Amino acid sequence: MRITPVARQRRHTFFFLDQIRDFSPVFLDTEVDMTAVGRHRAAARVDGHRYSVVTYLLRVTGRVLAAHPDANAAISGRLRARVARYDRVNGKLTLDKTVDGQRVVLAAVLPDLHTATLDEIQRQVDHYRDGDPDRMPEFATLRKLHQAPSLLGRAVFRLGTRPLRRRGDAFGTFAVTSLGHRPVDSFHSVGGTTVTLGVGQIADRPVVRGGELAIAPLMRLSLAFDHRVIDGAEAADVLTEIKTGLESFGAGPAAAPARDAPAHEADPTREPDLERA
Repeated sequence: MRITPVARQRRHTFFFLDQIRDFSPVFLDTEVDMTAVGRHRAAARVDGHRYSVVTYLLRVTGRVLAAHPDANAAISGRLRARVARYDRVNGKLTLDKTVDGQRVVLAAVLPDLHTATLDEIQRQVDHYRDGDPDRMPEFATLRKLHQAPSLLGRAVFRLGTRPLRRRGDAFGTFAVTSLGHRPVDSFHSVGGTTVTLGVGQIADRPVVRGGELAIAPLMRLSLAFDHRVIDGAEAADVLTEIKTGLESFGAGPAAAPARDAPAHEADPTREPDLERA
């Protein structure tokens, strides 16, 4: 048996978990038929565009939360609680990374998802997926945090993320975390934002369409919400609209390549090492 101190590279996770103790999470989940997304991805690949599943989720959620300002919000305080409703929709994406030899979970904030295109979102996803956190300037503050004494690091973390005015930029206004690259069907997580989406695997499952049995690629999608900020009805509306947006993706006038392609096929995009909880 070996007992050692917690790795410095994981200190930010402990600081984060300490900060979200005030959360009052409630969990919802649904199944999303990913046929439309699969068709859109296949058609896009013909034209040389590669989009990850998470990119579609970020884009759709950005539009949905822009229409639900009460959910694109954060809360602070107890006796005199205050709520900030943000004009921008910024998504926090979790990443499975190695920092100084230690496997850790990191988070990147992708701004302005309420207006960003698929290509713009994918470029940001690729940047963080392929980048080295030991060298990336976006994680310079985090590296300093790991080196600081624990009490000082905790205080700095709270100072940078707790104030409502800066929390949307520092923490995101919603979070997405995925284990869909593993055989995990359902995944529930609290990401420090009022709404957190958990992505499970896409698997062929039986569905009923028009009274007949069929097979479709279904994805389990969970939503955790902070009950201090919104209630279940609002959260259910958000989850329903995200599901609808994914299931109808590419059906509108802004749809990208409309070529015929298989609705569900193997994808060579490097999604397996994109993110985890």
